[in-house]
Amino acid sequence: QVRLVESGGGLVQAGGSLRLSCAVSGSTFRGYVMAWFRQAPGKEREFVVACTSGGTTNYADSVKGRFTISRDNAKNAVYLQMNSLKPEDTADYYCTAGWTTGIRPETYAYWGQGTQVTVSS
Repeated sequence: QVRLVESGGGLVQAGGSLRLSCAVSGSTFRGYVMAWFRQAPGKEREFVVACTSGGTTNYADSVKGRFTISRDNAKNAVYLQMNSLKPEDTADYYCTAGWTTGIRPETYAYWGQGTQVTVSS
């Protein structure tokens, strides 16, 4: 069974940075498309970024230039570096894995429990 565990969330002031981590266990990490989604209170889950096994990335326009996804196949981990954070980035952030790229949550098969990010103004 595939398990994803996120960490690194917290409270940060606007303009600050956070780095989220996602540890993957239970399957071959290398072949997965890895992605991050986020969900703010009262809103639908929103695509943030995806990264294929070959390193091709796709960012939501709202985070382009501020967020960076990276993956370490040797450590079965994926990271999300978030810079220049804004209050509107406040949400629960979810790591997810699947076999194809997409911006819809149903594209992905496995999900972590989420980590909370709060950006104060």
